[in-house]
Amino acid sequence: MVTSLFLLALAKAAPLAVPGVPVPPVAVAAPATPEPGPIYDGRRGAVAVAIPRLEGTNTVDGVLNEPVWQQAATLTGFSQFFPNDGIAAQDSTEVLVWYTGTALHVGVRAYAPKGTVRATLADRDKITQDDNIQLFLGTYNDSRQAMVFAVNPFGIQSDGVLTETGASSGGGFLSSASRGRESNDLAPDYVWRSKGQLTDFGFEVEITIPFKSLRYRAGDQQTWQLNVVRTVQATGHEQTWTATRRSNASFLAQSGTLTGLKNLQRGLTVDLIPTITSSATGAPNPAGPGNGATWKYSAENPEIGGSARWGITSNLTLSGTANPDFSQVEADATQYSLDPRAAVYFAERRPFFLESQEQFQTPNRLIYTRRIAQPVFATKLTGKHQGFDIGVLSAVDSRDVSATGDHSPMYNIVRLQRDMGKQSRLGMVYTDKADGKAWNRVLGVDGRLVRGVYSLQGQLASSFTGGNTESTNAPLWDVSLLRNGREFYARYGFSAISDGFDAQSGFIARTGVSLINATHRVNIFPKRGGLIEVFSPEIYMLGRYRYADLVTRRPAQDVQLHLRTNTRFKGGWQVGAQFLREEFGYDKALYSNYYLFRPRTGGGVDTVAYTGTPYLPNYDGVISVGTPEFRRFSFSSVAVFGQDENFQEWSSANILNLNQTLTLRPTEQIRIAGTWVYEEFNRKTDGSSVLRRSTPRLRLEYQLTRQFFIRTIGEYAKVKQDSLRDDSRTELPIYLRAANGTFSRAAGFERTRARIDVLFSYLPNPGTVFYVGYGDALAANSPQGPESLRRTSDVFFAKLSYLFRLQ
Repeated sequence: MVTSLFLLALAKAAPLAVPGVPVPPVAVAAPATPEPGPIYDGRRGAVAVAIPRLEGTNTVDGVLNEPVWQQAATLTGFSQFFPNDGIAAQDSTEVLVWYTGTALHVGVRAYAPKGTVRATLADRDKITQDDNIQLFLGTYNDSRQAMVFAVNPFGIQSDGVLTETGASSGGGFLSSASRGRESNDLAPDYVWRSKGQLTDFGFEVEITIPFKSLRYRAGDQQTWQLNVVRTVQATGHEQTWTATRRSNASFLAQSGTLTGLKNLQRGLTVDLIPTITSSATGAPNPAGPGNGATWKYSAENPEIGGSARWGITSNLTLSGTANPDFSQVEADATQYSLDPRAAVYFAERRPFFLESQEQFQTPNRLIYTRRIAQPVFATKLTGKHQGFDIGVLSAVDSRDVSATGDHSPMYNIVRLQRDMGKQSRLGMVYTDKADGKAWNRVLGVDGRLVRGVYSLQGQLASSFTGGNTESTNAPLWDVSLLRNGREFYARYGFSAISDGFDAQSGFIARTGVSLINATHRVNIFPKRGGLIEVFSPEIYMLGRYRYADLVTRRPAQDVQLHLRTNTRFKGGWQVGAQFLREEFGYDKALYSNYYLFRPRTGGGVDTVAYTGTPYLPNYDGVISVGTPEFRRFSFSSVAVFGQDENFQEWSSANILNLNQTLTLRPTEQIRIAGTWVYEEFNRKTDGSSVLRRSTPRLRLEYQLTRQFFIRTIGEYAKVKQDSLRDDSRTELPIYLRAANGTFSRAAGFERTRARIDVLFSYLPNPGTVFYVGYGDALAANSPQGPESLRRTSDVFFAKLSYLFRLQ
């Protein structure tokens, strides 16, 4: 027995080396090859992904060479979605997915002909002009909302949310051919990792998304919706992993699924972000040159503040901030309203309000957080629980913005939405503002019903105002029906906003009006592979009534008929043409301070109220052109010309409006964006100029690395208006009546405003930022041109914040 064991061991041992005798080779077992993961072909309808849980490791370096990637599930078989759906994608794409207990891992191999990939070292959320991959991750599996994680070929990040509300994506000068889905909201920023590289076959990207950065339902086992969109700038095409159809009212409802997600570990979800800011503001010295320097700075002590986020559960987050820094690092671009009866909207940019702002979206913007001007404290609760989307916000504003200066305005806002059926929902909103004794409240309900290609949306709200005066209340109504077909699109809308409707926590561009509108669009898809990819003729009709006139069946104040066409050519070129036939009615309230001094026959003058022509006819043409995203540049232009209303004098004018944008990318790190907005109104009676406005704006960015960039923005806004007269009627000069009863001539003027902003930014991740910037404002009120500009103010500022993510 012992001998047998010895001989067996000797046989298994390495052979002895005997001089002159060759050693026979030893058979060595090859290492086990990981079994490849399953393949899910979207074109074949294989979109229910059993995502594997793997314990392998990977380094986020943009190279998918670790063995664990061989075991990942592979998503392939992409379809074209825009401009033409239902056909196989021209380019091959492979998306690899797997997960660990703490993170979701995604790898992308995107194939493209050599030299066609568009990629720059862009700033965060600025990759729309590059080739990109977008992950739509529906962690609530509700077909209504999804978190969006997007990367360009270098792995530069863009993130946000897509919440389907039924908003129309057609109707613009260059957007008649709808993309078939609503736009992403890029306001939220999440903490995740990504890196990519250009390759011989196209590009490759590696992504890791920690579960700590996601919100999802409670439970040990999860099923999430997933779709992947690839944008190819060389052709202007969008491709989707699932065979998504444009003729569906919901893009998200056509997603695939990730199944088998188990025992996800978020750990403690607490983020602390302390902030310190400092600034010095300069202005002309009121003492004058003879009493010291002509320019004087007032430096503020450094301000210390901070914010915190606590993930109470995987789907509820409590956030708060004290003495926050709400300064903007970029001034709002100058905007002009073609209709002075409507207020101009400026988007929210402040980080605290941007986070989870999708939870506070309502039709007609009954919630507008920029009303909270200088908050000293704010807190909010957001998330989803038991089928309810929850958004609760409370804030205390500064006394400096109080109507009396003696109180701190307080805001309390509640937004709730309930999922109904597969894609429908019902919501309510309540806002409350208190400023001393004065108060304003809005209560509203809204809903959206989705059936196939049809969706019906409605809203009913009422405002209540009181405190210092007699209490009042007023209603708002809104209903719309949408058909989102592939070949035929239609939208019908009706809204009515009472004169007294007052949403002091929201944004209503104009009250006291009722609108009835209809849009019909046909999408014609010629032969595949031809010069024209899609041709979209459209007709738009609108009747705008005074609120009371619609009830009493009086004629509309304004009537519009727009005939539009948009043609998208092979390669991404886009050309549009429109004819606008309109009739605008005289609005007495707009000219309530206009007066004429009418000469008497026997001498002297009579002061008479201004009375305009009852209706003005408009006949306008519109030409629009958009280029593809070429490697080094892109360009778009919209020109409006013809006969339109001259609101300054309420008469017809010959107009020319231009809006042009040129984007240059001379290198991967430099981006130059120039815009020019020009408006010209010439009297139809004699051709003289009434109003000219010109606003060029230049934005220059140099991206040193993914984290560092330097940006300079310059804007030069010039307005020239002639002395006003009663054009096309009496030709008498117009006088303006002030609140104290005095009159002054509506004299001509020329004003110039200029601004230069410089910013150095270090942004390694959302929450950790370092800004150093300078802004200089200049103005002139004479016709002498740029040399007459004088500095009116400037500011130096710095901000430092750091994200502490507790484990």
